[in-house]
Amino acid sequence: MEELAEEAGITVRTLRFYRERKLIPPPRREGRIAWYDDTHLARLRTIAALLDRGHTLSGIAELAEAFDHGRDVAELLGLGAPTEEVPVRLSPEDLADHFGGQATPENLTAALDLGYLGTDGGEIVHISRRLLEVSSALVREGIPLSAVLETGKRVRDHADALAELFTELVLTHASEEDLPRLRPLARSVVEAELSLALDRKLRGQP
Repeated sequence: MEELAEEAGITVRTLRFYRERKLIPPPRREGRIAWYDDTHLARLRTIAALLDRGHTLSGIAELAEAFDHGRDVAELLGLGAPTEEVPVRLSPEDLADHFGGQATPENLTAALDLGYLGTDGGEIVHISRRLLEVSSALVREGIPLSAVLETGKRVRDHADALAELFTELVLTHASEEDLPRLRPLARSVVEAELSLALDRKLRGQP
C-alpha cells in the first residue's frame, strides 16, 4: 500500500479512504500480503484527473461501480463475430472530453445497459467509433446525452427488425454463407431508405 500511494502521489491515508469508498478494487492477497498492480495505479490516476475536472468523489464512486459491473467487450461484440464497426478504447477523461458534464453516472450506466460501452480489463471500450463520433456531435449541437441514448435504444429496436428482414430474405432465396457477402447491400438499402424518409419529413410529407 505504501508503494502504491507513493507511485500515485497520494498519502496512505488517502489510499485507505479510497479503498473504504470502493473507488479502487481490492488487492490480490497472498496470506497477509496485499498485492496492487498497474490497474490500481491507473484507477488512482483517473480519480486524480476527474477530481481536477470538478467531479465529486461520490460521482466518481458511482462511475467506478458502473464500470466495474459493466459487460466486457467480448460479450458486447460476440467472440469471433464479424463486424464492420471499430471499437474505441477510452479513459474516463476521454469520455469527459467527448461529453463534458453530461458524462454522468446515470448516462454512463445507460450507455453500459444499451451496449455502447464495455470494459476490457481496466479499460473502457466504446463498441463503435462511428456511434461515439455521432453521439458526441449531437451533444455538441445541444441535444442532451440522455435523449441521444434513449433514441439510440429505439433505433436499436428498429435496426434489429431490419436485420431480421434481411436475414430472412437471404435465407429464403440464398444461404447463410451468403450473408457476409451480401451484408453491404443491406446497409445500402437502409441508408438510401433513411435518406428518402428524411427528405419526406423535411418536405412535410407523411
